[in-house]
Formats: sequence, C-alpha cells, structure tokens
Amino acid sequence: MTLDRPKARNALTIAMRRGLITAIRAADADPATRLVVLTGTDPAFSAGVDLKESLGGGHGSPPGARTDPAAALRAARTPVLGVINGPCYTGALELALSCAFLVASERARFADTHAAVGLLAGWGMSALLPRAVGARLARQMMLTGEPVDAEQALRAGLVNEVVPHDRLAVRAGQIVDGILAAEPTAAGTTLELLAAGEGATLAHALALEAEAKLRRRTDVAQVARRFAARTGRRDAI
Repeated sequence: MTLDRPKARNALTIAMRRGLITAIRAADADPATRLVVLTGTDPAFSAGVDLKESLGGGHGSPPGARTDPAAALRAARTPVLGVINGPCYTGALELALSCAFLVASERARFADTHAAVGLLAGWGMSALLPRAVGARLARQMMLTGEPVDAEQALRAGLVNEVVPHDRLAVRAGQIVDGILAAEPTAAGTTLELLAAGEGATLAHALALEAEAKLRRRTDVAQVARRFAARTGRRDAI
C-alpha cells in the first residue's frame, strides 16, 4: 500500500484515509495475505492529515474528518511493515506507531505537531509514542513539535532499522521474504501471543505461551525439514 500524493507530501485526505481503512480490512480478511507493506511516494512518507480539508476551511469539519486508519492498522491480525521513506509527521506518525515493524530511510524524520498547532492527538499518539520511545522523549516530541531524525529514532527504539535511502526497497523486500519464509501457523500464533502479552504481567504472558504450546500439534518431520533448509544442518534445533 502506497500513500501517493507526492505534491502534497502525501497529506492524508478523507478519501485516502477511507481507502486505507478499506484496503487494510480487505487484506486482513484475505487468508492468502500474510503481510502488508505500507509506504509513501518520495519525498515523504506523509505530512499527516490534510488539515485544510479536515478543518473545513473554518466552516466546520466535513463528514469523515475523524476517520481513523491507525485504529484499523492496530485491529488487523495481519502484520504491517511500515517502510518510512521520508518525513513522517503527526497523523502519519500515528500510522507508523500502529505498524508491527518499521524500517526507515536515512532521510526519515519523525515529529508530532498536534500541540504546536493547537490540536490534540486523536489516533493514539499519547498512548503509543511513550510506549515506543519512553515517556521523556515522548513529552519532548509532543510538546515541542521538534523532529527526530532517523538515527535518533533508531536509538530510541521507534524504528527497527535505518538503511541508506537507495537500499530501502531492497531491505524491505528482504524483511518481507524472511517473514513469508516462516511457517504460517507458528508465525500467526507468535503474533497473537505478542499482542496478548502487551500490558500483561509476566506470569500471565508465560501462561499464555504455555497454553498455546499445549494446543499446538507439532509435525516434527516438517520442523526438521524446515530447519535443515534454513541452516543446512540436521543435528540440532
């Protein structure tokens, strides 16, 4: 999925947000879809919501102005890889925070300008950003509106990786290939355990894993074949 409005730095119109929600739900409902990739057309990932449209030019917000694609991303069982190719601001940062993984170009910048322009976040920023980067950096980003560059984002834990811009698509493809190479049922259960374990006590998370292990029937021969194919070894797992 590509945010494709480059002349407006991929600012999210109501139609784009509705389209993104529809596409996410359709992909999530398709058993053949194991991963979704979300990116933007250069030079930006997205500048966030198209404020001129959403604020109605001072005449009241139009219908659909509060449409929230970040919630659709978080609700999806299918993991979403965010490929952050450039600036990722405000509402777009909430989209990124709602992805399962993030790989960023060296050109990426991350900022939250809600408070700077007199708005409150509505797609999860105040809950998601502190969990991603810690409370102190989240406060600074949300109150100052100052951007964080790609390397700062990596150090803070906001993104998984930072790569040269001209290698971004290649690296994203490698991550996709690695995920798709995993056994589908095991990968799906792992994602469910990670989601269920967020916010749970350690004891509860361990119990969930133990229950899942008991429910799953393991095909030992298939596991051995997969292990040998990935490592070239047959002596241990």
